[in-house]
Amino acid sequence: MQIALYSRPRPCVPPEELERLFAALSASGLSFQLNEDFARQVESSLAMTFPPEQVYRTATDMHADTTVMVSYGGDGTFLEAVRLLNDRSVPVVGINSGRLGFLANINRQDMTRAFEEIKNGHYTLEERALLRVEGDFLREVDYPYAFNELTIQRQGASMIMTEVFVDGELIATCHGDGMLVSTPSGSTAYSLSVGGPVVAPQCHCLIVSPIAPHNLTMRPVVVPDRSVITLRVHSREDRFYVSLDNQNYSAEDGAFFSISRAEKAVFLVHLENISFYETLRNKMMWGMDSRDVSR
Repeated sequence: MQIALYSRPRPCVPPEELERLFAALSASGLSFQLNEDFARQVESSLAMTFPPEQVYRTATDMHADTTVMVSYGGDGTFLEAVRLLNDRSVPVVGINSGRLGFLANINRQDMTRAFEEIKNGHYTLEERALLRVEGDFLREVDYPYAFNELTIQRQGASMIMTEVFVDGELIATCHGDGMLVSTPSGSTAYSLSVGGPVVAPQCHCLIVSPIAPHNLTMRPVVVPDRSVITLRVHSREDRFYVSLDNQNYSAEDGAFFSISRAEKAVFLVHLENISFYETLRNKMMWGMDSRDVSR
């Protein structure tokens, strides 16, 4: 089986961590390629060398028979791996070497077993929705999709006003720091931080959440994912920020944005012994007695 390994080069990664990763890969017997930036770091840290055919820069450089992409890092690394794949229909799985890790939900301690299960085909594929975004960006957007969320945010000290339409009908005018539109996958990311609900990834919906609204009665709204959401943004500053996951852009006063569920989707590798609810319970520490922690 051929896999593609993706990781951000991180200056503070100890060599021992990289040694464990490649020892687990070697023990599994999986054939792999790795991205160019990460290959340079590994070669420098471990004095390993990779032949040119084992290194890729873009998705088109990956072997035609690549079965799975393995993201090694945190959720930000996972999102970069999804974006790098672009139109390649390769499922993704994340090994968490970061902090929280809702998307990269396999612990480093379990990666040997995870590689073995991938090799033996002991997994299922889970479809996840993408947002497609069109709008008045000030520069070209290479990848107009978001796995987690689209975010509109003020750039200066002044509030911005966002008019929110669903299928052409105005549902809210929000004065505040901005507005966020999330997929179910993104409900445990930034959307959760601004007060949005936790949504199971199998739900067919989108979440519209205000960011620090001036009117405290403003609340998140959940709409069907067949809806088209339109945002019209007014800012006292010359520009405001627009983010698609962790890609940042800017736009000017009066800009429009249209958000809908993309026709294409992303497929996640789902190992048989890891569930969304187990990940949620463990990461959010639900059910943990704070009195036990204090002791």
